[in-house]
Formats: sequence, C-alpha cells, structure tokens
Amino acid sequence: MPRKRTPSQPSTETESATTTATIEPPVAEIPEQQQSFAERVGQKKQWVSAPDPFGIASDNLAGVRLFESRQDRVMAIKFDEKPGPAVLDKLKEAGYRWNPADKIWVHPVRSEAARTTRIDAERLYQEVRTMIRQEKGIEAGQEIPF
Repeated sequence: MPRKRTPSQPSTETESATTTATIEPPVAEIPEQQQSFAERVGQKKQWVSAPDPFGIASDNLAGVRLFESRQDRVMAIKFDEKPGPAVLDKLKEAGYRWNPADKIWVHPVRSEAARTTRIDAERLYQEVRTMIRQEKGIEAGQEIPF
C-alpha cells in the first residue's frame, strides 16, 4: 500500500536514494559593525577603483601629459609630438626611459622612494612643459589649469 507523500518527501523510492535535501534554518543578517573579523574575512566588498593609469597633469597646448600607473608602478610622461633634443636629454638625465610599446617615457616608482619619485616627476613635468611652450612660442599667460 502506497504511503502518503509529504511535501518534504520525494514521490518514489528511486528519488529518495538520489536526492538528498538538507534544510538549514534561515540565518539572520548581522550588521557589519557587530560581526567579528573572522566573519568578515570571506565577504567581498565592491570597491570602485580609479582608472589606471590616471592622469595627474595635462597641457593640451604644449601636448604633454603626466600619468601614474599604480598597477605597473611607474610615472609616465607622454608627448603628442616628438620633443626636441633638449627635452629628451632632460628626461634621460632624470632617469626616464623610452617605452616603445606604449610610446611613453617611464620612470619606476619604488616603494621606499615613492613620494620623492612622484614629486620629482611633477617638477620634471613642469620643466619639460615650460621648455616645450617656449619652443612652440606659447606665452605663459595662455596657460590652462588642469
């Protein structure tokens, strides 16, 4: 004689052998402030990341831009047109190297001197920008803030 089927039981004997149902009680959400560190470890947060590389300064009239790539750990200076020999010598003296794949001048950012490297890169950018503006005959009064 067939047994009456309850909602938690499968309808046939073969189903009961292949299907296993575990019923877990619902877990109440605990606010993050009350969760322990161990409970928060496996949770993922949605972080909005900044673009990489990100622009630090740009002079469209002179055609020069300063970038930093945190992923590649480099400071980069990009030119719209090939700069003159004086500018190229200045970049080489500062330790920048030509990256032909990306067509930019790069300088590594090492963790022990990261702040100094960033400050030096901004100073170099300003010097190079001024040199290019003088080469192109752009007056200082025509400066566009970035």
